[in-house]
Amino acid sequence: MATTTPLTPPDQHREPPPRLGGALWWALCATAALGLAVFSALGPHRVWGAAAALGYLAAALLTARGRSPRIAGAVALAGAVPLPLLWLLAVDLAQLEVRVVARSAGLLLAEGTPYLQHPVVPEDFNPYLPGMAVFGLPEALAGPGPFTDPRLWMGAAFLGALAFALPAGDRSAPLRWIAACPLVALPLAVGGVDLPVAGLMCLGLALAGRGRAGAAGLALGAAAALKWTAWPAIPVAVALLAAASRSTSAGRPADGGEGRGDSRRPADRREGLGGSRRPADRAAARCGLVALLTAAALVLPAALRDPGAFRAHVVDFPLGLTDAVSSAASPLPGHLLATHVPGGRTLALLLLGVSALLVALSLLLRPPATASDAAARLALGLLLAIAFMPASRFGYLVHPLVLAVWAAARQTPGHPLLVRVGKQVSR
Repeated sequence: MATTTPLTPPDQHREPPPRLGGALWWALCATAALGLAVFSALGPHRVWGAAAALGYLAAALLTARGRSPRIAGAVALAGAVPLPLLWLLAVDLAQLEVRVVARSAGLLLAEGTPYLQHPVVPEDFNPYLPGMAVFGLPEALAGPGPFTDPRLWMGAAFLGALAFALPAGDRSAPLRWIAACPLVALPLAVGGVDLPVAGLMCLGLALAGRGRAGAAGLALGAAAALKWTAWPAIPVAVALLAAASRSTSAGRPADGGEGRGDSRRPADRREGLGGSRRPADRAAARCGLVALLTAAALVLPAALRDPGAFRAHVVDFPLGLTDAVSSAASPLPGHLLATHVPGGRTLALLLLGVSALLVALSLLLRPPATASDAAARLALGLLLAIAFMPASRFGYLVHPLVLAVWAAARQTPGHPLLVRVGKQVSR
């Protein structure tokens, strides 16, 4: 019985278990950061690795000595994000993506499109959708500086969206843990275009889980205008809203409901089955329509301004169809197939298509019942896509990581994972 007992209200507001991280976790993070500092050929990554390794090592020592997990987490976070970020801003070092975003904003203001007309080398290409240029507008308008750096605005968008996506009474602890995780802390410091996309996807699914179809569509449409990787979130949110409509029509609570049962008379329930389904189903359609219209409004003007440049930058270059080769080349299955197997690029794209089809079938046959289920489904789909893309890199894993952690952080009180968490907290 203890394994199915919901958490009491005080338990829901306590700090998550310190052993989510623990000394071993921080030691592993320190090892990974130190390895990056020693072996990376990128200057910003070496700076981050050295600073983050110190922060993670200090957190491991504090945890091993029995200090509060909140203090240890704060020390790890300080070493992994603010310390290297301030140093990199002071010496004007950033990952290539930061310069690409800043340049794209300048081009957008000057020529109406964020894409160079005749890209030659990989550094000329901007593989992001036009909405990403928004984060470079402060620098394009006010000039380079510590407060106009695109990575600050991308990080702020990520943390703000994720905060609003988390439950109102339990935001600080999951935010601290996610921000201190190396896969997130690294792009927060050196610059990462994937973070705002992940944050907006979580926000869109959270709003869909609350039944706010129009707002969910706006959030997901904004994410879809940043990178192609956000587009799978739209059908997942639509499936979530459609499943919620069927649950509500059948008298079951939607995501976040109290689960008290249906006290209406049989005639009232029959009326609900016929009368509420159409409006609720329209919510799913409204979410999808708003998302597509929002993305189209942000993408089409620049795409129509120069269709050839748009295709070269955001379609051909990411798929490896240009003479310039993308630097996104981590040894993941899709890249290994495309590089070392005859016809491997076609095989990798075929596996990518099959994975997308299987995820789509799962949405039709067994749609997600809650926002957490939707996030887990989307995380799985993106993980398969990252694995089989011909040009991919480990940094893209921030998408499924953030979605999975966000899903775990917002589980309903009766979920077994949180029951186990509650037991550890109460010790």
